[in-house]
Amino acid sequence: MTTFLVVVVFALLLSAWILSIANRLDRLHVRTDAAWAALDAALARRAVVVRALLDPALSAAASRAESASRSERELAENELSGLLGALDRSALAPALAFELADAEERVVLARRVHNDAVRDTLLQRRRRIVRWLRLSGTAPQPSYFEIAEPSAPSDAVMLTPRPSARVVLTDAAGRVLLFHGFDPARPQEHFWFTVGGGVEDGEELRDAAVREAFEETGLKLSPESLIGPIWRRRAVFSFDGDTFDAEEWFFYASVDGDLAVDTSGFNDVEETTISGYRWWTVEELESTEDTVYPVQLAELLPELTAEWDGETRTVR
Repeated sequence: MTTFLVVVVFALLLSAWILSIANRLDRLHVRTDAAWAALDAALARRAVVVRALLDPALSAAASRAESASRSERELAENELSGLLGALDRSALAPALAFELADAEERVVLARRVHNDAVRDTLLQRRRRIVRWLRLSGTAPQPSYFEIAEPSAPSDAVMLTPRPSARVVLTDAAGRVLLFHGFDPARPQEHFWFTVGGGVEDGEELRDAAVREAFEETGLKLSPESLIGPIWRRRAVFSFDGDTFDAEEWFFYASVDGDLAVDTSGFNDVEETTISGYRWWTVEELESTEDTVYPVQLAELLPELTAEWDGETRTVR
């Protein structure tokens, strides 16, 4: 009887603990949804103020941002931010200039609140108990909203162009090699990404991809062995306090047998910010709660086994 009571008490305590985790996760999802609604409202208000400036180019950019899909919203909003950064605000009426600065400030604050909510939700969703018991249910995985923000609303938004060449590298089993890293300015936010990096001045894309693959994995590829570029991805992101306008070109390569990944060619930044690597199956990519770039990797990876049709596709 004593053993039975102990088991019952333990089961009740365990159930209460699991229920508390599920309730917290539910509250975090509600918080994330509310934060996105607030950010969306702040962006909409900025668009309304921008149209009041009666500038055709700005009005068109504001309309594109408002009508953009969620996947294209970041680029559209950053385009608008760039135009606003070049705006001569001294020529504006004081009341309108104040209204614009206030709208921009609200966007900055709303974005930070949203990304904080996303971070907390992802951390909870990644807990083993949450994944094992599927406590997140059918709730979609939230994602960060990366939009450039000035240090002060009236400052110009400075985006550093960053062309890069990346390699979707798979093994004989069709698994893709991804590195695990973080932004030094936000070390709590981790993500996975493909082999590759920035293109140096005067360097061809294929040559950059070959160089990056060798530096990061020790694998010696020839430019002719690369297929592509198969994908192109535009993204605005912040890294170590700087904001980049990235244009990423993806090539595809496959290796036979086991590749002993050699990271001795990492530079100082990579040594500091890359914490590991692993080979991922499509099924693992589809089920993971971790942040993976490009976002559509799980969806597009199976297509790479087929013959490339020569078209470079835009991906997220």
